[in-house]
Amino acid sequence: MQLSKLLERLTYVLCGPSADTDIESIEQDSRRVKAGSLFIAVRGTNVDGHSFIPQVIEAGAAAVVADKTWAESDEGRQLTAANGRTVFVIVDDCNLALAMLASAWNGYPSEQLTLVGVTGTNGKTTIATLLYKLFSKLGYPCGLLSTVCNYVTDRAVPATHTTPDPLELNNLLRQMVEEGCAYAFMEVSSHAADQKRIGGLDFDGGIFTNLTRDHMDYHKTVDNYLRAKKSFFDGLKKEAFALSNLDDKTGEVMLQNTRARKRYYSIRTAADYQAKVIEEAFEGMELQLNGTNVITHFVGRFNASNLAAVYGAALELGADNQEVLVKMSELVPVNGRFESIRSPKGFSAIVDYAHTPDALINVLGTIREILDNRKDGQIITVVGCGGNRDKGKRPIMAKESALRSDRLILTSDNPRFEEPEDILHDMEAGLDTPELRQKTITICDRREAIRTAVALAQKGDVILIAGKGHEDYQDVKGVKHHFDDHEVVREAIG
Repeated sequence: MQLSKLLERLTYVLCGPSADTDIESIEQDSRRVKAGSLFIAVRGTNVDGHSFIPQVIEAGAAAVVADKTWAESDEGRQLTAANGRTVFVIVDDCNLALAMLASAWNGYPSEQLTLVGVTGTNGKTTIATLLYKLFSKLGYPCGLLSTVCNYVTDRAVPATHTTPDPLELNNLLRQMVEEGCAYAFMEVSSHAADQKRIGGLDFDGGIFTNLTRDHMDYHKTVDNYLRAKKSFFDGLKKEAFALSNLDDKTGEVMLQNTRARKRYYSIRTAADYQAKVIEEAFEGMELQLNGTNVITHFVGRFNASNLAAVYGAALELGADNQEVLVKMSELVPVNGRFESIRSPKGFSAIVDYAHTPDALINVLGTIREILDNRKDGQIITVVGCGGNRDKGKRPIMAKESALRSDRLILTSDNPRFEEPEDILHDMEAGLDTPELRQKTITICDRREAIRTAVALAQKGDVILIAGKGHEDYQDVKGVKHHFDDHEVVREAIG
């Protein structure tokens, strides 16, 4: 593809040879650059792509996209003036340029799909996945981009990030177009919004779930985190829909500046799409959606909220109300989201991805409510926190778990490059009363912690194994070792 065609929608300044040069590939990784490549010098969290520009010129890059700051530096002035073979494209923001160029390289695939993004702290995976399953059941070929797995129709593509980098993202969207997808549903992480990974995509709808503490290691403040999420809605076109959770205190704030049509869902108050829990048990719940009762396979008020969002989005996309309700009754929980495993001894184990204080509160609150209705059983919680992530939430996670459990076992999650014992010490700091400390034990080995919970459980009890959900690995010192909570608890139960 000619460079000039790739640059059609960009604002830029050209230095060097003609923009008519042919481009063989576009890359953001300098190690992949070869003769004829277009290299985009992205400033990452840890590495600045501009430092590799001399290397990619040597490798034969046909063109380099760099920002104004670099172009005005001594190195930038020297390289752009001295090199007569490489074209330099100078832009304001290389992150946005990468996203737009990736879209152009793949023929603007998002414009050929009905694309819906889901953002928020908790519930993104559930809502995006259920919309994918719902519209597939309604007879439409669909695509899914999610934390658990990406799908092109029914073909699974392993996921590495909540939202892939722009090159991978647009390549997947291109595959969806080529395989006849009509709809695509994707999770939009705060990192992706902040880093402009979704720049240039043509969204037909956006859904906001909730906002609670998460990713403070990256965003530093809750306000920065909020702004990153909000930027997604600020960028929606006027023909799109923006569906927000009215029960969240930031639900209306998210849509303040959107051009899209505003819609709200709620489980507490009057809204465009309203859900009400009629009855619930560990096997599922009866839900009322805009006045019609539906039996579902889901449990918990947080899932009632997720289903209200799915219902609202489906209707905003023009699906038939009755058909949607019928198909929603057939949907089943997403892998690692409140998955219940029954023991022959009469207790249950629930595997859930809850890895934020709010998610833990919601899951434990649901379990407690059902147990109180049954008037039997205790809660045994197994939970840890990830390494090299927000340290501030660690004592909060431990305290909230201890307050809502009868027994608590603190254990390792994905320690990454931290020592597991250090993470556990941070968590233990939240146990600030003798009562909380008395009900808590710490077992660093996650397998042994789960086995201990199973050994402690009696008939009617519920074990919550929180934090990893769908993950089938444990990340230790940069190596992913196979570890699946489902497998371990089933083995322990026998």
